[in-house]
Amino acid sequence: MASPLLTWRGPVYILAGFAGIVALGALLFQPLLIRGDLPGLSAHTGRRTHRWVGGILVVAVMIHVAGLWITSPPDMIDALLFSSPTPFSPWGVVAMWAIFAVALLAALRRRLGLRLRTWRIAHLLLAIVIVVGSVAHAMLIEGSMETISKAALCALVLAAAIAVIADLRRWRRPGTPPRESMPRNVDRGFGKDHAQPETRVK
Repeated sequence: MASPLLTWRGPVYILAGFAGIVALGALLFQPLLIRGDLPGLSAHTGRRTHRWVGGILVVAVMIHVAGLWITSPPDMIDALLFSSPTPFSPWGVVAMWAIFAVALLAALRRRLGLRLRTWRIAHLLLAIVIVVGSVAHAMLIEGSMETISKAALCALVLAAAIAVIADLRRWRRPGTPPRESMPRNVDRGFGKDHAQPETRVK
């Protein structure tokens, strides 16, 4: 907030910038919620919180984009058309569309009849795009975020995302005992449609 780069900026531009910072911070919590790394949260609570944080992420991105559109429409048009001379713009736009795509698929998943496996794969692939695009976008911008703290936050986001991918690969490894491959939370936030074990009536 004390950055000299904000001295001559208007309130709308500052709000848009801080909305982007909030979005990057929210992005860190998503994989932590999926893996069950936040203490005191059950698997069910973690899934619900994951959805709420996802909603906050979408709103923050919308505020970020809307604020920048209000302050400089030509720059936003160039960014959306991938014709902006700034190297960080394409990364941000790709991450934005991936975030919107995940939110849309989550909202319409049952209506579209997506199988759980299909949803998981689509969610994972889009999440990778979101993380890579957001980190690249943030690191290439010289804005109000302090360089070292920004790099640390981006590194944590990448590390959390890589941990989730490593978990998924471990679950799918042939011959891995179920007890070793099962995460701490039974369902790592990929939906509440886990198949329940069959019960036999004796």
